[in-house]
Amino acid sequence: MPEEKALRPAVFLDRDGTICEEMGYLNHLSRLHIFPFAAAAISRLNQAKLPVIVVTNQSGISRRIFPESLVAQIHRRMSDELSAAGARVDAYYYCSHTRQDDCSCRKPLPGLLEQAAREHGLQLDRSFVVGDRYADVELAHGVGGRGMLVLTGYGRGEYELHQQEWPRRPDSVVEDLSEAVDTILEEVS
Repeated sequence: MPEEKALRPAVFLDRDGTICEEMGYLNHLSRLHIFPFAAAAISRLNQAKLPVIVVTNQSGISRRIFPESLVAQIHRRMSDELSAAGARVDAYYYCSHTRQDDCSCRKPLPGLLEQAAREHGLQLDRSFVVGDRYADVELAHGVGGRGMLVLTGYGRGEYELHQQEWPRRPDSVVEDLSEAVDTILEEVS
């Protein structure tokens, strides 16, 4: 019987407000603006051999604000721009549903992470979720991982206005993705 390959941790990144500027609904390719620090931060995760996986809620599809094809275009453009700067996203997962839909994939529900774990051999309880909304932190905690809140995008407002309401604090609150990567690399070394 062959030896089972060990599961590995991953870094799950929210898209809007974490890697690129928060635009509300990113409903046109021209509105994609990747943060200047994002490629270098992701490249450091790549060098550490940590899978980098984007997980994003995209209910604008169900709301008919933009077509599903736009999400694929945005992810291709992101990959191209990041690649040109020496960084790589290993996979993209998105939920197209609204809160009213009965799905298991809309963050903070674990469906996207569970799918990624199956498809990429990941150990969720050793993984990190980085995002600008408390839902990203809840997502991490729901699978036993570490939740990190960045203060870019909606993060600063979420933190300053709502932290007293949170049932559990983020494992880390950091300025941006670059600082999140510093923290992750310290924890995994």
